[in-house]
Amino acid sequence: MYSPEQFAEPRIEVMQDLIRQYPLATLVTLAGDGLNANHIPLHLCGDGSAYGCLRGHVARANPLWRADESSAELLAIFQTPNAYISPSWYASKRETGRAVPTWNYAAVHAYGRLQAVDDPVWIRDQIVAMTAAQEAAFAEPWAVADAPADFTERLLTQIVGIEIRITRLLGKWKVSQNQPAANRSSVIAGLRETGHDDMADLVAERSESAARNPPET
Repeated sequence: MYSPEQFAEPRIEVMQDLIRQYPLATLVTLAGDGLNANHIPLHLCGDGSAYGCLRGHVARANPLWRADESSAELLAIFQTPNAYISPSWYASKRETGRAVPTWNYAAVHAYGRLQAVDDPVWIRDQIVAMTAAQEAAFAEPWAVADAPADFTERLLTQIVGIEIRITRLLGKWKVSQNQPAANRSSVIAGLRETGHDDMADLVAERSESAARNPPET
């Protein structure tokens, strides 16, 4: 991933927070028939390593889980909501006219190798953990145990667990931090007016960080 220094995010905990908040991954694998991509929610778990591991499950009919027969590295891409940035939002545009459109986003690339886990107990534990994490914000969270046991037991036979031990993480936050403070403020306002509150929050967070930690002169 091309990532100029001003957009690079090296902090492991920040990248892990993005994975937890936006767990739907684009999982890119390379097999004998070429590149393939699947969109799968993955649950970040601690395993004693620096990066942790990703756990999920796929339909038994999905050939992805057989990728563990190969030693090829795979890539899981996690991304926040993204947003078009209009040059008309920039405060400096009214002064100089020198502005062009761009696109804001934040993304994490997680690398590792896939291992299939065809164990109903492991798969159930994985589903319970992922469900609990996603349901935690609800007033009345749903739990796997709420469904009839015979129903869930039958479904467990139709899926296979996957685990990816992360070997490296790359993060990129392209959220207007290359713009002067006045432009960042106007971008935040423009994003909120167009309903992109998630991106507005990211720009505001980086803008506040820049204000607290100005570059040395």
